[in-house]
Amino acid sequence: MAYFSATQLQTLSWTSWTSWINPNVAYRTPKLLFYPKPLRASFSSSNVETTTLTKDSSTTTLRELCYGHVQEHVIRRAEEVGYVIPTEVQLQALPFLFSGRDCVLHAQTGSGKTLAYLLQVLSVVDSQRSAVQALIVVPTRELGMQVTKVTRMLAANPSEHESGLKSCTVMALLDGGMLKRHKSWLKAEPPTIVVATIGSLCQMLEKHILKLDTCQVLVVDEVDFMFNSSKEVSSLKRLLTSYSSSKNRQTIFASASIPQHRRFLYDCMQQKWTRADVVHVHVNSVEPMPSCLHHRFVVCNRMEKNPMLLSLLQTDSPGSAIIFVSEQSGKSKKAGSAPPTTLLVDFLKSSRGRFSDVSLLEEDMNFNQRAASLSELRGGGGGGGGGGYLLVATDIAARGVDLPETTHIYNFDIPKDAVNYLHRAGRTGRKPFSDKKCFVTSIITVEERFVLQRFENELMFCCEQLFF
Repeated sequence: MAYFSATQLQTLSWTSWTSWINPNVAYRTPKLLFYPKPLRASFSSSNVETTTLTKDSSTTTLRELCYGHVQEHVIRRAEEVGYVIPTEVQLQALPFLFSGRDCVLHAQTGSGKTLAYLLQVLSVVDSQRSAVQALIVVPTRELGMQVTKVTRMLAANPSEHESGLKSCTVMALLDGGMLKRHKSWLKAEPPTIVVATIGSLCQMLEKHILKLDTCQVLVVDEVDFMFNSSKEVSSLKRLLTSYSSSKNRQTIFASASIPQHRRFLYDCMQQKWTRADVVHVHVNSVEPMPSCLHHRFVVCNRMEKNPMLLSLLQTDSPGSAIIFVSEQSGKSKKAGSAPPTTLLVDFLKSSRGRFSDVSLLEEDMNFNQRAASLSELRGGGGGGGGGGYLLVATDIAARGVDLPETTHIYNFDIPKDAVNYLHRAGRTGRKPFSDKKCFVTSIITVEERFVLQRFENELMFCCEQLFF
């Protein structure tokens, strides 16, 4: 096991260049031949591995880092959308990835993990082979759509004079998709890269419609969520051990948070989810919040939380906002109680004014309900006029949701840890090239003040107290 740590993190949002790609179109690109240029690196003999590039890492470009490994047109595409200087996680991880090592990419949201593993995937696949060569597993359909967009953009046909070659295809095998159409596609000519949610993927694997014997790279994104979800973990373990073997593939795990990461790495090797020489690329997650975010909190007792939220909404008059509520407990479900999200939506709808039109996004919603909510929000149909929206969501349901117009986040219930605070805050301030101030407001009890202070210390931000 190798452990790699870094102290600086360069944050680069990739939402600005994913919105124009159509996820329903199979973009294609031919395989190019070129002569590789070796990347010189030194490795220490201790249990800490370090990579030393021949140039000062601060002046290393993404092109130099990828040269000899990634096709020219892929590098050019990345440069066209602004990826010229590698982020810290890319700088540290790509040499290991290009060498074929299994990796755990551990860095905060927006650090560039997605681009890092996609560059490795595109460096390995051969479009001349009619077989599934790379599989990217994601926890939600929304995240899957975003990853698919980026993959297809990078793998787009580079130029007209090369279009005669066989192209690289990317399939989005996501929950709620047209599985019959995907079955026909898989039987006729397997795609080169598959982006999948675990439910739809296992359906295809169990029916032997999709086989992974030719898969060279397996990526599991948001791996912390996947292993902590009772719905996902058994299927994921089968995927890692039964449907494919770590001996025949490169395995890449990516996550913003891996609690007890040393234990996780030990399990990776013991359970043979990865090979024994797995590398842990850990970029320190303690980074300043974006300057456009303004953090606030109000203190009240639990019985006052609903009217306090209403007062905040009336005072702020947000254009577009997301209200985060905790998941329903198992005990509450067994008792047949209504979910807290539903109770809050009902309260807001019963209140007078512009908050009567509220959308809901929670884990147990079926695909059609989720799609309808997100479609309405992106079309400007929710939230009470002006093209804005008001969305009540849980942490799990909001993973991978990209709503760039969001200006306000309200923590109706305090997040369970700093990483979830970071995920929630990351739903705002996402509009490209905007310097508009965005707000993250937490409604807490007196007893929860120390928890919020812990988040402030860990994530290095300051909260302003509001008084009503």
